[in-house]
Amino acid sequence: MTIRKTAVAGQFYPATAPEIERMFGYFNEMLEKSIRDPKLLETETRAVIVPHAGYIYSGFTANVAHRLLGNADLKRVLVIGPSHRVYLEGTSVGPFDAYETPLGDLPGDRELAEEIVAAFGMGFVPQAHAEHSTEVQFPFLKAFQADVKVVEMVYGDEDAARLARVIAWALKRPDTGVVISTDLSHYYDIQKAKSLDAICLEAVSSLNPARLHEGCEACGKIGVEGMLIAARELGLEPMILDYRTSADASGDESQVVGYMSAAFI
Repeated sequence: MTIRKTAVAGQFYPATAPEIERMFGYFNEMLEKSIRDPKLLETETRAVIVPHAGYIYSGFTANVAHRLLGNADLKRVLVIGPSHRVYLEGTSVGPFDAYETPLGDLPGDRELAEEIVAAFGMGFVPQAHAEHSTEVQFPFLKAFQADVKVVEMVYGDEDAARLARVIAWALKRPDTGVVISTDLSHYYDIQKAKSLDAICLEAVSSLNPARLHEGCEACGKIGVEGMLIAARELGLEPMILDYRTSADASGDESQVVGYMSAAFI
């Protein structure tokens, strides 16, 4: 049995279940207090964009999307994120039987992973799977969909159109979901960051992949573009769920990172 071990527990998110549960409880309490339309929390989606910073910075934003994803009756989820540590040509697909989290293991879908590799000419680079952009999503999935099966996909120098084909292929299965991981601009002052991030938000809200190439500096831009192309093909409508920067948590507006979450309905 091949288990994808945690690599960033205790760094990007707490290493113990009680700490994570307290954070998630806080995020949900704040969401329920701040939301304008409570019916939003009943929304079902099978495709989301989420951030991947430390939970103290972007956990609230990610939690909104994962909560809506949890409303869908999913059997499997593709978690797709950019590689930050290992150079990759293309995409590495994890053939794992399980994914370790402090909340308990998530089952892996090795059969689906092998199907993706065969159908789309992708491979497996083991060292790519200590990636935080994907790993920080696993505790959310465990909390909201304890038995959902996961396939981790980490990409480097990849063609957004090929990722789009994988995403569309997956979403044509009614019991399959997709999580696209990205942060937005990095380390600008807050005014510049919001200006750049507005381009990303506009691209997502208008399903306009070309707009991403007019100044959006999302680190997971390839995955976002793939999602937008697939959403257009499938007739999905985008919904921006949350946007904020690291300054909301730190108070430091001199060098911020932007975060957003979105759902496709």
